[in-house]
Formats: sequence, C-alpha cells, structure tokens
Amino acid sequence: MNLESLLKFNRTIRVIGFDDAPFIRGAGGNVNIAGIVCAGTRFEGMLWGQVEQDGLDATQSICKLLLGSKFLPQLHIILIDGLGFGGFNLVDLPELRNIIQLPCVAVMRRPPDLDAVKNAMSRLPNLEYRQKLLKLAGKIYEYPPFVFQVCGEEPEIIAKVLEKLTDCGKVPEALRLAHLISAAVIKGESSSSA
Repeated sequence: MNLESLLKFNRTIRVIGFDDAPFIRGAGGNVNIAGIVCAGTRFEGMLWGQVEQDGLDATQSICKLLLGSKFLPQLHIILIDGLGFGGFNLVDLPELRNIIQLPCVAVMRRPPDLDAVKNAMSRLPNLEYRQKLLKLAGKIYEYPPFVFQVCGEEPEIIAKVLEKLTDCGKVPEALRLAHLISAAVIKGESSSSA
C-alpha cells in the first residue's frame, strides 16, 4: 500500500528514522547511527550502525543496515534527521530512494542556512561531490511545523504523513527516539533536546 492509500484508509504507517549519536567534532573515526522503527508513533525496533565522521559512506551504511534487516519488508517510509551524519557525511537522497524503493525524507528542525553549510563544507575534501549531494536532495519544503526534502513522494502527502508520525512538537517520533536513544547509548543518559 502506498502512503496516500494508508492515509486515506487511516492505516498504520511503519517508519524508520535515522539520527547520528553525539560525537566529538574533528576527532575523526566512526560515528554511531541509530535507526528507530515505529508503527505510527509506537516504538517497534531498532538498528544500530556506523558512518565515518565527515566521510562519504552515509548512504551505503544506511542501505546496508536496511537491506539486511527484518524490518525492511514492513516499512512504508524512511526518515533521516537532515542530510548530514557525523558532520558532513551527506546522504544521497535519490540514491537511497532508488536502492530501498521507499519514499525517503530528510527532516529538518528549521530551514538550513545553505551559505553557512557550504562554507563549513569547504574545509573538507570532495567539496564538489558534497555540493552535488546537497543539490540532488532537491527543494526544501516548508509545511509548518515541518521542513523537509523528499524523494519518491509528493510533498503534500509527506506533510500529512509526518503529522501522523509525530506525537507532539515538530519532530516525528522515530527521529525523536533515534536522537534520545543514540545519546543515551553514548553518554549514559538521553539529552534534553530531541
């Protein structure tokens, strides 16, 4: 069933939300990522993996976690917390969509300052490739309270789906839990801001 039908018939939407764990910027090495599976806003499972800090493996790492998981056949949509993991390890949103064959959405808390992003990225290798990934993610949509980029579905549908997947506030529950759980695993307790 596609997202539009799930909304129309008020069916449960199964989602996975990915966020990175806290890390020390500039330390190099790997950064942990959590993928939280929810049925609507109810926690159902978790994936745990790694990406290279400021590397180029975020898309492959997420695909590897998903393709080998028991959760993939049940999922309807993939959410990621922004495009960057472990700093500027950017997800290739169309590529993620092509491999996983589900709508893929990068959710942001606010519209990004793209000039500041490009300036920060300019200190890293592979600048042109990173800039290309930013462009490939496409238009940034604002459907208050949600700000997102999407591949594989119409933005109006995604805005309605995000509403269904959000308990309170403006962060879908799968992403909120990914943030809290990854912080707790690394620091021993969850952070206050999710």
